[in-house]
Amino acid sequence: IVSEILRLNEDPNVQGLALDLPESLYSSKVLNAVKPEKDVDGLSNVNLGCLICGDVNDCLVPPTVSAVMELLEDLGGKTVLLLGARGTLGAALQSQLQREGAAVLSCCWEAPQLQTQLRHADVVVLGSAKPDDVPVSWIKPGATIISCAHDLLSEKHYYGQQNNPATEKSVGSLAVAMRMQNMVKNMERWIQSQQHRKWNLHCLKLQPLSPVPSDIEISRAQSPKAVDVLAKEIGLLTDEIEIYGQTKAKVRLSLLERLKDQPDGKYVLVAGITPTPLGEGKSTVTVGLVQALTAHLNINSFACLRQPSQGPTFGVKGGAAGGGYAQVIPMEEFNLHLTGDIHAITAANNLLAAAIDARILHENTQSDKSLYNRLVPVVNGVRGFSAIQLARLRRLGINKTDPETLTDEEISKFVRLDIDPSTITWQRVVDTNDRFLRKITVGQANTEKGFVRQAQFDIAVASEIMAILALTTSLQDMKERLGKMVVANDKKGEPVTAEDLGVTGALAVLMKDAIKPTLMQTLEGTPVFVHAGPFANIAHGNSSVLADKIALKLVGEKGFVVTEAGFGADIGMEKFFNIKCRASGLVPSVVVLVATVRALKMHGGGPNVTAGAPLKKEYTEENLQLVADGCCNLQKQIQITQLFGVPVVVALNVFKTDSPAEVDLVCEIAKESGAFDAVPCNHWSAGGRGAVKLAQAVEKAANQNNSFKYLYSLELPIVEKIRTIAQKVYGAEDIELSPVAQSQVDRYTRQGFGNLPICMAKTHLSLSHQPERKGVPTGFILPISDVRASIGAGFIYPLVGTMSTMPGLPTRPCFYDIDLDPITEQVKGLF
Repeated sequence: IVSEILRLNEDPNVQGLALDLPESLYSSKVLNAVKPEKDVDGLSNVNLGCLICGDVNDCLVPPTVSAVMELLEDLGGKTVLLLGARGTLGAALQSQLQREGAAVLSCCWEAPQLQTQLRHADVVVLGSAKPDDVPVSWIKPGATIISCAHDLLSEKHYYGQQNNPATEKSVGSLAVAMRMQNMVKNMERWIQSQQHRKWNLHCLKLQPLSPVPSDIEISRAQSPKAVDVLAKEIGLLTDEIEIYGQTKAKVRLSLLERLKDQPDGKYVLVAGITPTPLGEGKSTVTVGLVQALTAHLNINSFACLRQPSQGPTFGVKGGAAGGGYAQVIPMEEFNLHLTGDIHAITAANNLLAAAIDARILHENTQSDKSLYNRLVPVVNGVRGFSAIQLARLRRLGINKTDPETLTDEEISKFVRLDIDPSTITWQRVVDTNDRFLRKITVGQANTEKGFVRQAQFDIAVASEIMAILALTTSLQDMKERLGKMVVANDKKGEPVTAEDLGVTGALAVLMKDAIKPTLMQTLEGTPVFVHAGPFANIAHGNSSVLADKIALKLVGEKGFVVTEAGFGADIGMEKFFNIKCRASGLVPSVVVLVATVRALKMHGGGPNVTAGAPLKKEYTEENLQLVADGCCNLQKQIQITQLFGVPVVVALNVFKTDSPAEVDLVCEIAKESGAFDAVPCNHWSAGGRGAVKLAQAVEKAANQNNSFKYLYSLELPIVEKIRTIAQKVYGAEDIELSPVAQSQVDRYTRQGFGNLPICMAKTHLSLSHQPERKGVPTGFILPISDVRASIGAGFIYPLVGTMSTMPGLPTRPCFYDIDLDPITEQVKGLF
């Protein structure tokens, strides 16, 4: 019985459980197995506790108790005897009767004082059948007798023979009606729970220290809320989350269907100026902004961030959970495996890579008949096509379902993909910076029969599957996108897809949990979604569409969702607008453009900034001329934002070495250059309190008129779309395609992929293709060395100059500082 109850507890189609069991089986174990929210009979300890404490809105009155109360009137001052009513029923009756002003006594049938108590009771409620040795004459004449027992009173026929008879009533039929009423109430409560609810968020208090400790020390000093508590506070239902440990949970996509009629909140993008190699704090601003909005201005807000790759975490950059007092916590879990999404992408990507090489090998070494017999084997005397094989037959124009009816020509078309190895674009991936995997040779073992080819590894987050995860809108959409991925061309020049290889379903299975966003929290207890992590220089550089869509429903119409685009506005923001917004259909309300005095000085002609090296004095001492000269980059990024018709607020991320005059100068120039507002921010040292002015500026800007538009029409030729980005965004004079790039453009156009958006793979360290050119370079020709296609993700990506898709480790990687305490199991040195 308990097993069946537990099964029904987890069935989302069952909203209430009513137990009809023999009396001997109504044990505490059985009654408390029912989820309190599905307890129609109101007999669980949780429900009883709420009833006794007077929390009537949070509980259901047991039907039998409701029936008793319905039959009794005007109990004030009367004595009620509960006879044989034990356990939950007795406790619930006593609570409700006392609430109505009755004096309640309780005893069992064997009690020595039973006759005396019956003689004085105005009302007798029988919880069990009356024994034969208790005469009716003991009962006070005129008393009301109510039977809650399953059997009728054995001496019922005597009542009518007395001069002053007791009035006997049975609750049987009325209790059934009350149970039906509970079912209705329970369904009403369930329907109400499905609606968007006002958040009841308990924010965590911060006590910032000076000097500011390390990120990991700050993270460990704060005790995060249990993730199920956070989920409940923001209106998630218990069956909409899958908990990973204490502080992380996956959120199911069913929420989108439940809240489909809920208006979206405001949509805010955090971008930046062209950064130094140190980064300028976009993630920190994103976290600080939502902490300010929710913890200090009481406005619902959600941060949507990318999951960091372990390549940079152990390489140069270190962790990426924000910083100082504007972080996602626990930062170790955020920066390491999280919920395994990148591992799932790696597994799916490499399964497809293995399928490509294996298929070429088998086609090279087998006849059509042998291939057919292995691809469509006889199982238990029957040969049949799988669903994905039937789909391939239909694409080939072969409308047959019986494997025995294919002609030799049809068999040959079916079994042979004829992949041209020189055209394979699908690479294996690993989530580690490993420069020695940039060019490799595969197939050198004797078992591969001489099939040797040159290949490479990419960093896992550069996989097209990561881009698909970030851009997909549903499980069905993801499956279709995975099937459309072009991995090579056949020897006739036609595209070969994952669907042709028969691997689509397996890829979807590997990705079925990764598609769900991961819920975490900031240092001040406000919610964060972490989902997807494509780089912005070699991919489109934005977190997932699904995380944004779910968050926009959860915050409500007046709330804010703040997401971040990688690197400068020319890179991540341009792709956010032209790729992500096209995929999602969402329209941003405002752009927050992050700048630092340090980066502006670099663009003004300051010395090189190198990760790991101390900053030169130009960056630590006041230098207004360098700042003014470098503001040209800020002005250019504001202009880029204005191309899309969205209001922009500049957030100046303040460092302790910045002088007040430098800060004022930047804010003044930003506003003169068309920013709606420009605000200095101190969230790194003060938490959300240090970003309150930014939050207020964002709230005002989000109410401005928005004339959002895309930069280019998808109908333009591929080359013209590339040229538009190069000239209008980067400031190039023109573009120059290599012969290889031009050949690829011609091929993709011929194959019908010419109407896809463009995802430029370009250095993030300059507006141009040359990292050393700072400020606002002009007069340059942008070289396009190659053009590739991510058909499943839905974009064409040109490679500008020499872009590597596999980072390398520096002389002194971050892993020198990372360690584990074997006693406490605490991670050390993770930024």
